[in-house]
Formats: sequence, C-alpha cells, structure tokens
Amino acid sequence: MPTSPEEALDIGRRYFREIGSPGGPSGLFVHEFDAGYLVRASWPAPADPQAPPAGPGGSNVAISKVNGDVTHLPNHPPKEAVEMYHRWYRPGTS
Repeated sequence: MPTSPEEALDIGRRYFREIGSPGGPSGLFVHEFDAGYLVRASWPAPADPQAPPAGPGGSNVAISKVNGDVTHLPNHPPKEAVEMYHRWYRPGTS
C-alpha cells in the first residue's frame, strides 16, 4: 500500500514503459486524491502535429490507499479519472 506519492509512483512505474524509451512516456506524474493516487503519463509531442495519433491512447493507473489495489482507468484528465474511479472501483475486484 502506498503511503506517499513517491511510493505510488514506484508502484505505477510497473504499468508503463520506461520513461524515454521508444514509444514510452516522457514523464509520469502522481495526483493524490481522497481514496488513492492517480499515476498518469505524459507523452512526447508528435513530430507531425497534423498526423493521427500513433496509438489509441493510454491509461491512468489508480492505486488504493486502503489496500493497494491497482485500477486501470481511461486516459482522461485527473478530475474525470478520479470521478470514474469512484464510480467503478470495488475493493478486491481490480
């Protein structure tokens, strides 16, 4: 169970490619909320901003403060991702 944003980031790293690797994120960020931590990735800007995305998107990872459950959420801004977490999460079902 993470007890700090740093511990949540360590857990979250397992669910993303290495930072800076080909096709990998340019950084990982932690957003703390009441029930857990949301770990999200940033991606490098595309070489051609007019081109369609290389992939279908990504996901956020929410980690419960209560039991350490990891829940994958769609790649939405933090507020919307946390709202989804509250609607979707059921302990022990992630």
